[in-house]
Amino acid sequence: MTPPSAIAIRRGDRGSAVAAVRERLVIVGELDADGSDDVSEDAVLEFDDRVERAVKSFQQRRGLLVDGVVGTATYAALDGARYALGDRVLRHQPGHFLEGDDVATLQGRLVELGFRPGKVDGIHGPLTDEAVRAFQADVGLVGDGTVGPETMRAFQALRRSVRGGSANALREREHIRRSGHSLSGRTIVIDPGHGGDDRGAEGLKGLVEADLSLELARRIEGRLSAHGVNVVFTRTNATTAGTDDDRADFANGVEADLVLSLHSDHSPSGSAHGVATYFYGHDARGATGANGSGGTGAHGARSLIGERFADVLLREVVARTGLTDCRTHARTWTLLRRTRMPAVQLDVGYLDHEGDAGLLSRPETLDRVAEATVVALQRLYLGENDTAQTGVLHLGDLRRHLEALRSGSTGAEVGATG
Repeated sequence: MTPPSAIAIRRGDRGSAVAAVRERLVIVGELDADGSDDVSEDAVLEFDDRVERAVKSFQQRRGLLVDGVVGTATYAALDGARYALGDRVLRHQPGHFLEGDDVATLQGRLVELGFRPGKVDGIHGPLTDEAVRAFQADVGLVGDGTVGPETMRAFQALRRSVRGGSANALREREHIRRSGHSLSGRTIVIDPGHGGDDRGAEGLKGLVEADLSLELARRIEGRLSAHGVNVVFTRTNATTAGTDDDRADFANGVEADLVLSLHSDHSPSGSAHGVATYFYGHDARGATGANGSGGTGAHGARSLIGERFADVLLREVVARTGLTDCRTHARTWTLLRRTRMPAVQLDVGYLDHEGDAGLLSRPETLDRVAEATVVALQRLYLGENDTAQTGVLHLGDLRRHLEALRSGSTGAEVGATG
């Protein structure tokens, strides 16, 4: 079931596409095929209340936008969720990567066995192909990258004997530790949301999401550049960034250390307000096949570094601006999932809320968000040396603390306000 480039199946729709959606909802356990269902042909072809509830439940579990509409992302996730490892032959297909729960389970097994398939994202890309070939070579198989019956038997023979912990999490922590404390020399991609003809949310006081995100990006860039960071924008006033797939490809192409996507929000009622952050991850359990393979949730499909940065960033922004804390959330949105490096989305304020719009219309608020971002990034790379109190650090404090770390001082305090 390959989705077209643009699709939206919703309540009230009828036809073969609805039948395909219902079929997959049954396979993943979100919709009962029996019970009180009207199993007439007309009912099978209808997107009714029960289908909408099932779609929302699936979206919630999978870290997707919960709107009850089967768009391209939900369509693809539903299709991939029906596969358990061993249900089909897997191989790397350049330009058309296979996706699904079986791929995520494969990636999780490879991580457990000490190989490096990259992010456990359910996408059979080049890194996963390299890891499969390395595994095959280690167990004496032909290293052709094809996960068929022979490779599956080899996986079954190498069951993990020790449970608990996450190999990917340990690797991410070690990568941060080895990369050093300084921001200097790192490449950070800043993605100002929307752009071009897509203006995003429009709100009170003349605020437009696309313009606001770009203005905030420039303020963050200035502060990061002063710390020796190579900042790359996905777009400017004169250019557009394309789709989220295009933005992820761009970040992968420049081999960024981290991606920060900037957005604002709006609500139909105008009463919602606050700031939230998002990182790659979800806790869903995928289908379980006859071979006993679990889905992505069994392998902790989440970015540890993304989660850490999202948490610190949110707390710093809330402490400095007074915006309401709407928490940090794991999501499988395209940009968060398809980037090979940690990626975080910051949704700062609701533009149709009087209080949020008032704050965001003030330059000093944008300056505070920009400083919060730089401080959060530095705290991320300080790792175990981060003992700072949230909301009180200034950029000068960070410079002094880094100088103390370089000089070998063990009594450096990060929490002093300068």
